[in-house]
Amino acid sequence: MDIDDILAEVTQAASPQETRDLQELTRAWVAERVAPEILPYPDALMERVLERIRKQIELVEEQTGNMDPKTNFRLIVIQTELERFKFLVRSFLRARITKIDKHPLHISQNSLSYLSQSESRYLTAHQTLLSSHYQSSFLSQFPTSLHRLDDTTGGISMVDAPDADTAVFCRALNDVGVVNVEGTDRAFEINRGDCWVVRWSVIRDSVLAGDVELI
Repeated sequence: MDIDDILAEVTQAASPQETRDLQELTRAWVAERVAPEILPYPDALMERVLERIRKQIELVEEQTGNMDPKTNFRLIVIQTELERFKFLVRSFLRARITKIDKHPLHISQNSLSYLSQSESRYLTAHQTLLSSHYQSSFLSQFPTSLHRLDDTTGGISMVDAPDADTAVFCRALNDVGVVNVEGTDRAFEINRGDCWVVRWSVIRDSVLAGDVELI
C-alpha cells in the first residue's frame, strides 16, 4: 500500500458530518473575527467539534509508539487534521473573549443570550473584578450618584459599545432584497452570490438569519 492509498483510506473514513462541521467552524471563525460585535455561540457545532477533538486525542495517545509504518503515517494525518481543528477552536474562542473583555457591559445588556455557559461565567467574573478595581481605585472618591458604570444620565451612555458602522465584507447566500442604509438615502439590492462591502448595521440581521455570510 502506497501513500496515496493510505491518504485515500483516511479521507474515506472521514464522515460527511465531519466535513460539514469543519466548513461550519471555519465560517463561524471568519465571521467572529470580522463582525464588530459578538455573534451567537454555536452550541451544537462546538459540542460535536470538542467531542471529536477529545476522541482523536485519545486515539493518538493510544496508538503512539506503534511500529507499524502504516499506522504511524495514519497518526501523522490524524494529528495534522487535529491541529487544524484545535487552531480554529482556539482562535474562535479568543476572538469572542476579546470582545467580552472590550464590551462587557454592552454584552451583558444586549447579547447575554449569545454566550455559552463558560463565557457567561467569565463575563460575570470579569465584570465583578473590573467593578471592584474601579471602586477601590477612584469611584469611592466620587459622589454615590456617579458610581454606576452603566449610567445614561443626560442622554450620554457610559457603556462602550461596538461600532455598528464598521465596514465588513460579505457574500449573499440567499436573495435578501432591497436594503436601506440607515441615516442616508442609499438603498441597494442584495441577491444570492453578490459580494459587498457594507456597514455592519446594514446586514447584521441578514447575517444572524443565515442569508448573508461574512468573508
